[in-house]
Amino acid sequence: MATFNYTDSSHSLFILLGIPGLEDQHTWISLPFFLSYLVSLLGNSLLILVVMTEHSLHEPMYLFLCMLATADLILSTTTVPKALAIFWFHAGEISLDGCVTQIFFIHATFIAESGILLAMAFDRYVAICDPLHYSTVLSHAVITRIGLTVALRSFCVILPDVFLVKRLPFCRSNRLPHTYCEHMAVAKFACADIRVNVWYGLSVLLSTVVLDALLILVSYSLILYAVFHLPSRRAWQKALGTCGSHLGVISMFYLPGIFTIITQRFGHHVPLHTHILLANVCMLAPPMMNPIIYGIKTRQIRERVLSTLSLQWK
Repeated sequence: MATFNYTDSSHSLFILLGIPGLEDQHTWISLPFFLSYLVSLLGNSLLILVVMTEHSLHEPMYLFLCMLATADLILSTTTVPKALAIFWFHAGEISLDGCVTQIFFIHATFIAESGILLAMAFDRYVAICDPLHYSTVLSHAVITRIGLTVALRSFCVILPDVFLVKRLPFCRSNRLPHTYCEHMAVAKFACADIRVNVWYGLSVLLSTVVLDALLILVSYSLILYAVFHLPSRRAWQKALGTCGSHLGVISMFYLPGIFTIITQRFGHHVPLHTHILLANVCMLAPPMMNPIIYGIKTRQIRERVLSTLSLQWK
């Protein structure tokens, strides 16, 4: 059987095409990208500033929120500036190393956000179901360990992706119909067997994001069970009110991803540009909406943000 050595012909430079089929609309499409990135930068930076400078907000829920805002900044900064460069300047060129770096940060940050949302669900569970031990269970030392565990898990499970992509020979087209580099989207352009990439990617998804979602579901099932055993309707409303922001953020994180997966699996006649736009919604919506949701729903943050802004205008 003949064997082929792809080393000499393997591409080291790729061209991101943006949103294929809508090239003539790239300038208009760039507007929501730019606005969402601006809101993400300002909103999440302000959120981190407020939590870090206001001592009364140094509580577990707000510290986890600060971690989430940091992850949102990394996620949006990893994807949106390159997309805007494609839309505005047709600067779609990206090296293989740059592509792999983008893959690492996108997937690692996404998994980190999932872990942080699980930690926030655990925070709400302890606050409602075991309030007397809340400060003991979620001490600052425990929160630090949780944060380090989330970061270490993301790093360890995504690092192999770097080597799985780097090992592949790319001797076919180097024109990627996307606004950013995504593991399987890039692997599909390899002229080699990518079954290891497929199965590893699936195992990572199941063991992290899907498992986190199941544990969040269990956590909220226990929360609802405890809430409905409270003595008064007022107590119900107060307990559920503390979960409202977190449930909104969970919805913004999981629902676009679920819808995208369903569309990719069953929407065989859906145009390619629709798949690419949905994939970008998963990158744009959570970083933009998370600070807005918490800013509106959380009185302490809302009051502190308004106070900070009023001081700046004086």
